Amino acid sequence: MDIQGKVVLVMGGWGLVGNALTRKLMVEEPRQIIISSLRKEEALEQVNNLKKDYPDMPDDYFVPWWGNIFVRYEFKDENRFEILKDPDKRKVLMHDFMDEMTPDILENSSVYKLITEHNPDVIVDCINSATGIAYQDIYTTYHNIKKTINNNPTVENLAEETEKLLCTLYIPQLIRHIQLMYASMNKAKTKIYIKIGTSGTGGMGLNIPYTHSEEKPSRVLLSKSCVAGAHTLLLFLMGRTPEGAITKEIKPTAAIAWKRIEFGEITKGGQPIKLYEVPFDQTTKLEGSLSLQLENEFPATGENLKSVFIDTGENGTFSRGEFEAITTQGQMEYVTPEEIAEDAIFEIKGGNTGHDIINALDNATLEPTYRAGYLQHSAVSKLRQLEKLNDKDSVAFELLGPPRLSKLLYEIYLIKKVYPKFKEIINADHKELSAKIVDIIKSNDQLRNEITSIGMPILLPDGKSLIRGNKIKIPPFRGENEYEVTDEKIEIWAHDGWIDLREKNMLKWQKRLQEIVDISEAIPESDTSSHFVRTKQYWNEFDEIDIGKVVGWLFIDEEHGKRMKA
Repeated sequence: MDIQGKVVLVMGGWGLVGNALTRKLMVEEPRQIIISSLRKEEALEQVNNLKKDYPDMPDDYFVPWWGNIFVRYEFKDENRFEILKDPDKRKVLMHDFMDEMTPDILENSSVYKLITEHNPDVIVDCINSATGIAYQDIYTTYHNIKKTINNNPTVENLAEETEKLLCTLYIPQLIRHIQLMYASMNKAKTKIYIKIGTSGTGGMGLNIPYTHSEEKPSRVLLSKSCVAGAHTLLLFLMGRTPEGAITKEIKPTAAIAWKRIEFGEITKGGQPIKLYEVPFDQTTKLEGSLSLQLENEFPATGENLKSVFIDTGENGTFSRGEFEAITTQGQMEYVTPEEIAEDAIFEIKGGNTGHDIINALDNATLEPTYRAGYLQHSAVSKLRQLEKLNDKDSVAFELLGPPRLSKLLYEIYLIKKVYPKFKEIINADHKELSAKIVDIIKSNDQLRNEITSIGMPILLPDGKSLIRGNKIKIPPFRGENEYEVTDEKIEIWAHDGWIDLREKNMLKWQKRLQEIVDISEAIPESDTSSHFVRTKQYWNEFDEIDIGKVVGWLFIDEEHGKRMKA
């Protein structure tokens, strides 16, 4: 797409790639650039630097935004570990990650506020998401829980550590992040999203020599790779979702360097590294046990560590020796942020760099085949033959899921048992249709028992009576065995997985079938091209209902669940 005149959001704009990307973007003349970063001072510093370098641009051309996009807006400027210490905030965090996504969770999230406030046409995500999630370090959380358990904890102590563990789990956080990104971009009508990802190891294998003071290879480092890989697969799915933003990912497999080379103070976590006075003769005897913490700490000298360093942005500050070691041939080596930025911009403009990993996955996956498509007819024919031979209709077992699939299959099957043809159903009285299905359910013990035994309840026409088995699939188990019944919840449950025999649902089915007929009959008889698939011939001239075909069409038309790529 043409970047000129578009609003561009650069997430992680203070970092190495974000900074290089913003400057490369200027040539493309976007209408506005939003710079987001974790910390306020980073976002303001980057915007101020850009304003100095591009003084002719309007005052609102570079817009700063800051905060943690992985938490809700009210927590965005708080330290994550401080949030976890607060019982009330911890419960909110746990709710945001673990419960089903609701409008409240979406609209109060930081990423939703950011995206819908600025409605960017283009988003380039330079945040090191895998690091941000994986370096919360579930292993440290495990050791804390183990220690708590070994010390005969109170229920309150154990509950606190368990909540912290749930808030640290990587996959729920990542899934929720993708859900929020997708919904937010749809709301803002974002056209293209490009992620600058990571392999987690700088392109090296399991023999990577760099660890986090643990075994080799480092579990924390491999956790980063796991999150990065899962993130890519979720983006792969997002890229296969119709009507969403075009989704791409560039995944550098080398160290990224550099931002600046200077002499000065060395910092860690934004704070200078203090020097301490450690006398030569104050040794620690290696007897009994070795404490990681000193009872009496050595005094600070009043000075901070200073040296020559190379600043590689979010990847860290390295000495000459460290930088030379990791970038030497046969180690991580490195790639410059400008090269990554050039690839990203070229991909936005529709070019093919060969470095979009989503496109690479598309090309490498095994797609549906001609042979399978041909044999589908044979399989369906064999199933139909066995149904007749055994006098047994094969409807649904509720093993595949979701329950809505079984619900829809059984509903159209029951309707078909009353009237076998499309137009008979459409022209029937919906009250009479509902009553006749109830008669079938009442008189056919085998059918009723089969439906309820697979966990599918049957909602009777009064909307208040439910025929159910020992177990039901909807509502799903969410830690509670009882739910308050309200009219609103009945509607939700009936939609999600109850066989709904109410008259209004019969009317809904009649409208669905009428739509199928209308669409098919609108196809000109003279059009024998390959343009149309679901013709009157596909629907057996409306004389016979194939329940799987009808529900497949509903999943495409009503559920918007159409596959968009082979």
